[in-house]
Amino acid sequence: MKIASLLAAAALASLSSAGAAAAAPAREQDVFLARLNALCGQRFEGRVVTTDAADARFASERLIMHVRDCSPDEVRIPFAVGEDRSRTWVVTRTDAGLRLKHDHRHEDGTTDVLHWYGGDTTSGGTAERQDFPVDAESIALFNANDAAVSTTNVWAMEVHPDRMFAYELRRPNRHFRVEFDLTKPVAE
Repeated sequence: MKIASLLAAAALASLSSAGAAAAAPAREQDVFLARLNALCGQRFEGRVVTTDAADARFASERLIMHVRDCSPDEVRIPFAVGEDRSRTWVVTRTDAGLRLKHDHRHEDGTTDVLHWYGGDTTSGGTAERQDFPVDAESIALFNANDAAVSTTNVWAMEVHPDRMFAYELRRPNRHFRVEFDLTKPVAE
């Protein structure tokens, strides 16, 4: 009987520590989303910090992110490249973690053919950084629209409070990263 009690106690302790380990990634993602929400209503200027020739146009434009439309479960971040205001990053809480989607629209508000692509976190990440590997829906979208090169995309976002926000795209032979200065909110 004593051995059975000890085994039951050990099993409960094991389940308890497994539950705590499972909760840890959620806490990191909760902190990450809270850090995004803390920026709500503010605009920040950024700059491309990678040197890929494909990013020359972005690097030559004024880059502005505007954290807005915030709730505990979703944050929308329009990203302006010069006068081009067609992009919005949407970070949403899911049952399994966080999701990043790209809302791309034409000037008249209609959706671009490459619209609502992105991915879900597959690990807890950290309070500072979350990675979003491309999801199956986006792979199908890219394959259907001659953008198969994007089927291995991994996007990332970083929030370092009072210092820097970063958006990043990686895939084989491609790295794009833009960093925004959180110490100097801008009016427009």
